[in-house]
Amino acid sequence: MEGVRQRGLRLQQLGHSVEVVAIDDPAAPYVQSYPLKVHAVGPPRGSYRYSPALVPWLRANAAKYDAIVVNGLWQYHGLAARRVLTGLKLPYFVFPHGMLDPWFKHAYPRKHLKKWLYWPWGDYRLLRDARAVLFTSEEERLQARRSFWLYSARERVVAYGTSTPPEDSEALRDGYLAANPRLRGRRILLFLSRIQEKKGCDLLIRAFARVAPLDPRLQLVIAGPDQTGWVGTLTGLARELGIADRVSWPGMLQDAMKWGAFYSADAFVLPSHQENFGIAVAEALACGLPALISDKVNIWREVQSAGAGLVAPDTVEGTTNLLTGWLSLTNDQQRAMRLAARQLFHRRYTVDAMAQDLLDVVAA
Repeated sequence: MEGVRQRGLRLQQLGHSVEVVAIDDPAAPYVQSYPLKVHAVGPPRGSYRYSPALVPWLRANAAKYDAIVVNGLWQYHGLAARRVLTGLKLPYFVFPHGMLDPWFKHAYPRKHLKKWLYWPWGDYRLLRDARAVLFTSEEERLQARRSFWLYSARERVVAYGTSTPPEDSEALRDGYLAANPRLRGRRILLFLSRIQEKKGCDLLIRAFARVAPLDPRLQLVIAGPDQTGWVGTLTGLARELGIADRVSWPGMLQDAMKWGAFYSADAFVLPSHQENFGIAVAEALACGLPALISDKVNIWREVQSAGAGLVAPDTVEGTTNLLTGWLSLTNDQQRAMRLAARQLFHRRYTVDAMAQDLLDVVAA
């Protein structure tokens, strides 16, 4: 929804009207504070998020819009949209948002079986009948073909991104370090994302333990919300490996603290086992931070070809290679990578690029 929000606000600035229909409770605070006009037709029922009001709303209102974009799969809104819009002969577009990544097939085989039973008469037809299915990277497009053997889509890769960070980098850096004085003078390797198994935090801690002796100034900062109660296990792992004092856990960082963390870091690290896009990667690039990422972060091809970071497999050995590879670069090579990071962001991952690509797809 953050991507919908940022793209929608930019499209409004360009003179377009953007509205959202969502299967949410209209009384929910996040619905009432959302900056775009929202038609909330919930509350939904169950994990499938069924809403009996959605189909009547679409039948009464869908023809008023010039373009209709369906975001996400595996819930009732996709089935309802496809049935109504094909019946009205209205074109629509679909963002899968990484929900066709074959990683889920291996990580959650029982859920994949349920999805397979639903797929032939549900989201397979949603994609098949869409005017275009929109992927945010070439890797996402290629991986989607591997999830289900029954697959048909008019594929398009479009820009995706986030807002440009604030430019007062020195003030933000100073504010962050003032709040975290132990980090002053350190070479910070920053992980900033949700703390969960999929993100490869355990790989990162094990890899960091291997490289920490190379430079006593190195400090690993693992920032983000602990969604599964995993931090206790990870801090225990750091203690076991003798690096507890070299790993910081600031929790979720927002606003000035988040940008201050980016501007204070030496490099950004994300060894995920699965990552469709990674808004945090785009934010790091925007701040001139090289991205040290696994080849399961779907924008890895773009990062690698632009020279904006380093890429390796999502293993302890691969993550170690990311860290040692970065540390082995000369100062000039690191400066060149920082410049390439900013250039890649402005070329592909701005809100302007995201909005314009959607307009181009709709007009095609």
